[in-house]
Amino acid sequence: MERMAHGNVLRSDPVASRFKDLLLSLLLKEKRWCSLNQIEELSRQLASSDAIVIGAGAGLSTSAGFTYTGERFEQYFSDFIVKYHFTDMYSGGFYPFDTLEEHWAYWSRYIFCNRYMDAPKPVYQDLLSLVQDKDYFVLTTNVDHQFQKAGFDKDSLFYTQGDYGLWQCMEPCHQKTYDNEEAVRKMVAEQRQMKIPTELVPHCPVCGKPMTMNLRSDNTFVEDEGWHRAAGHYADFLRHHNGRNVLYLELGVGANTPVIIKYPFWKMTEANRNATYACINFGEAFAPPEIRNRSICINADIGNVLSRIKEVMA
Repeated sequence: MERMAHGNVLRSDPVASRFKDLLLSLLLKEKRWCSLNQIEELSRQLASSDAIVIGAGAGLSTSAGFTYTGERFEQYFSDFIVKYHFTDMYSGGFYPFDTLEEHWAYWSRYIFCNRYMDAPKPVYQDLLSLVQDKDYFVLTTNVDHQFQKAGFDKDSLFYTQGDYGLWQCMEPCHQKTYDNEEAVRKMVAEQRQMKIPTELVPHCPVCGKPMTMNLRSDNTFVEDEGWHRAAGHYADFLRHHNGRNVLYLELGVGANTPVIIKYPFWKMTEANRNATYACINFGEAFAPPEIRNRSICINADIGNVLSRIKEVMA
């Protein structure tokens, strides 16, 4: 993990504990509301920029209604809640179930409601309407495929952390991923008493070992041809627009993985005097002093802000 000092966060490397201290101190200085001036300024930047680099974290999907607790969790996992006392969908995914049949009963529901169901709110569609006529690229840690479902150009997307819709060998014995939609839908339809039929348990077609999710958690994560192709497209986009009027638009990125989106966006904004950094995130919208005069930080719900921007730009 890189180290970050309070004095100059853009020229130092991050450490989680210090990042939290910085985040807290900056949040205390930010107003927790969204002014018309901020909306108008971000609208102008969206309209005038040569390129827009969108960095999206979990907060974007949360704003779109993909919540992992409460009514939505209870609707799809009530039996698992009763048996295992899970408090949220995410933590339940780490439970060491006794059998693969029960493991995939849980995970097939998890995948189905977070990957193959539509988001309850049109937040992704609203975002697309604001950038579809611009030169844009999306870098995201989200794994729910909502950008493509909303109509974003596949060649302008880089899912760095995987995809709920892909499986890989658990070892892995080879660097390839597999679409799981047909299998997942069958698991959901045919599971009984919190277990799927044994014949539906997925195994690697090469070595025969169990399959697992293509989600980054350790060094077994498979970066397949599609992953490397997307990484190349992102690098090319950044090089092509280097030094130009670029808007780095960060949406819903928290403190869990700041080295993927937040820190690079800060550093690229500082390095390019023609760039602007914008952050929309309820409770976590801030920028370091080095780029504060070229930053737009909106501490509000992403969906509400995008809706207001659409009204201003109409």
